[in-house]
Amino acid sequence: MASSLPAPPTASWRGLLHSLRPPPRRGTLLTRAAARSNRYRFRTDDDGVVDVAVAGKDNGGGAAGYAVAVEVLPARGRERGLVLRAEGSDGEVVPLAPAPASEAGGALAVELSYDGARAPFHVSFLLADAAGAEVRTHRGTSFRVPVGVGRGRPAPLGMSLSDDGSVNFAVYSKSAKGVALCLFDSRGGEEPALELELDPYVHRTGDVWHVSLESVEGYASYGFRTGLFALFGIDRPLLDPYAKVIGNFVPDETVNEEGIAVPSVRCHASLEKAPGYDWGRDRRPSLPLEKLLVYRANVALFTKDKSSGLPDNVAGTFSGLAAKVEHFKRLGVNAVLLEPVFPFHQVKGPYFPYHFFSPMNLYSSEHTSISAIKSMKDMVKTMHRNGIEVLLEVVFTHTAEGGAECQMISIRGIDGSSYYIADGIVGCKASVLNCNHPVTQRLILDSLRHWVLDFHVDGFCFINAPFLVRGPGGEGLSRPPLLEAIAFDPVLSKTKIIADPWSPLDISNVQFPFPHWKRWAEMNTRFCMDVRKFLKGEALVSDLATRLCGSGDLFFSRGPAFSFNYVSRNSGLTLVDLVSFNSDEFGSEFSWNCGEEGPSENNAVLQTRLRQIRNFLFILFVSLGIPVLNMGDECGHSAAGSTSYKDRGPLNWKALKTVFVKEVTGFISFLSALRSRRADIFQRREFLKLENIHWYGSDLSEPQWEDPTSSFLCMHINPELDENVPDSDRGDLYICFNANEESVSATLPALAEGSMWVRLVDTSLAFPGFFYSESNPKVHQVLGFSSYQIKAHSCVLFESKRVLS
Repeated sequence: MASSLPAPPTASWRGLLHSLRPPPRRGTLLTRAAARSNRYRFRTDDDGVVDVAVAGKDNGGGAAGYAVAVEVLPARGRERGLVLRAEGSDGEVVPLAPAPASEAGGALAVELSYDGARAPFHVSFLLADAAGAEVRTHRGTSFRVPVGVGRGRPAPLGMSLSDDGSVNFAVYSKSAKGVALCLFDSRGGEEPALELELDPYVHRTGDVWHVSLESVEGYASYGFRTGLFALFGIDRPLLDPYAKVIGNFVPDETVNEEGIAVPSVRCHASLEKAPGYDWGRDRRPSLPLEKLLVYRANVALFTKDKSSGLPDNVAGTFSGLAAKVEHFKRLGVNAVLLEPVFPFHQVKGPYFPYHFFSPMNLYSSEHTSISAIKSMKDMVKTMHRNGIEVLLEVVFTHTAEGGAECQMISIRGIDGSSYYIADGIVGCKASVLNCNHPVTQRLILDSLRHWVLDFHVDGFCFINAPFLVRGPGGEGLSRPPLLEAIAFDPVLSKTKIIADPWSPLDISNVQFPFPHWKRWAEMNTRFCMDVRKFLKGEALVSDLATRLCGSGDLFFSRGPAFSFNYVSRNSGLTLVDLVSFNSDEFGSEFSWNCGEEGPSENNAVLQTRLRQIRNFLFILFVSLGIPVLNMGDECGHSAAGSTSYKDRGPLNWKALKTVFVKEVTGFISFLSALRSRRADIFQRREFLKLENIHWYGSDLSEPQWEDPTSSFLCMHINPELDENVPDSDRGDLYICFNANEESVSATLPALAEGSMWVRLVDTSLAFPGFFYSESNPKVHQVLGFSSYQIKAHSCVLFESKRVLS
């Protein structure tokens, strides 16, 4: 007998009745439903048994539907006269008919038919005997089964499309006693349109909860409810940690443990699948590490200002970044390092993320996840087409969840005890991720592979790297499994992987011994500090020499190409502010105001500041290692002396038209070309040999290595012989560094007959003559054993050239 019972199109089956593994089936109805079926068994309140099978069927004319086969083994005394009635309905009842006696042994059965377009939904019914007495489950509830819902698979985590067209959902939660999948329709609203509570006997494998839906048509987004914090008034659906497309973060209010309402946000994962993307002939530049010249940028601040000349819907987006690709090319940049692009806390900033698998919605013209995905891929494609790699700063050590705001967005409410270090770390108030826990490690590796494979990203810079070596109790690990897994992962090991010791949690920036397996590069904080101290006149010349040669004290087992050098970064003083402020509050910055604090109209002060800016850039480019330029340093960007990241403003593109900026950008372009031309010295995988470097004081004497008052050093580099390089391109280099308040007379070494020193750079000279121009080569020529005045606070570079007869 076939019939159709009404079922609410949007409802919940929270508290799904006890489901067991499929028992031996009897009766033709259940046999017919066995193909692609989900089966459930209930025990009745009078010790009977009810078996239910849900299977797909053809309703005729090609219309898909469902058959729900119900088979009852009644308790004694109720063998006949049972009827089935929809819960909450006094209307239609469906009599149960005897199943074939040869198979069912006295069982009663009925088959119900449903339109497939309504799935997923649930069928909830009661049984009644001839006297009208109701039969319920042994728990006193109705019989309730899902339709269009399958057991699902534990992998992959997140939402995925199965081969049969169904949609699979999987989430890891060891702590949750129960998990519900919440579906929301396009109307939004606080409560889900459909909530499916997952039965741990059916929808759980190990610590992964999973379920599949044959269709999600009519629904727009989803989340998971775990109930872990229901006692504290926090039981809302949470964002899937593995969601690839997400909605906007919506302001909300949460009640904390003290019962106080605090501001919060919520976000759901979209059921919309990210559209396919045509990468065409996109090819990664795959530049050798030693060839990189990196520019660190914030996506929004780079073009947000109206002076960028971009339309409002493009300014401050991935598209805006791509629109300025010529700026990078003029500077000679071949890699862009983007500040974190994951969805982040808009007050705390991009270094406090909520999610790891999608780009920030606000970085697209439409402010949607789908738009941001396409916009970012377009940007990467544009960069690659111009020979520029795209590197991402990533934060996997903490999130914006927890803290005083009691944020509960995603993994903190799904399984905080697994993903986070339970008691945090002493002195740190943030929610610290347990990076070396297997489930967190899997999340991080899956995220990184996603950005490489789906977005064609070329590498990553890991912020707060010291926390990546932490164990479950916050202790340091000598061989952190996460870092080793990244180093040898077949996908990630082919990208650039960089450790950055800077911590946005306590604003610390301390170099430390980092396990590397000769795969990990590092941001060289020591380079930044030693160069600043030397130009201020406070460092030993031996410290400068170590940094110039690739920081062998830090990278002796890897080589200079693993040292990412910088003189300013997005946290701390900008390059202009570094030479303009040095009050007591900037003590850790090792800055120097050149004689007057803050803005100045004193020409002598301004000239010294200009020299110091040139000196910083010069040392950055002539040191072995990878130069990292910070956004805005090429155009005098200032934060008015503030070291706070939050005080950084958008780039002023009008400044590019000033004489000062034309001078600085022209100098950077010249230095980047010099590094490329003299790759035999400046772009090396290995350190220079000792016999190829000679150090001198002012008169070719031994430098005053241990004299703290000495601020002058000369470096003579003899290139290694290479038959593949013409003699004209491998001349000696002689570099002088003077951080004194007065000029120093330097004697240039003798050269072979027929050669002459050519001055390439003198940072004390007026623009445009302070770096080499071929318009009048004789102006730059100097004989060996000649004396050259190295002016106060300046650097000079000579290169030997053969003199044409």
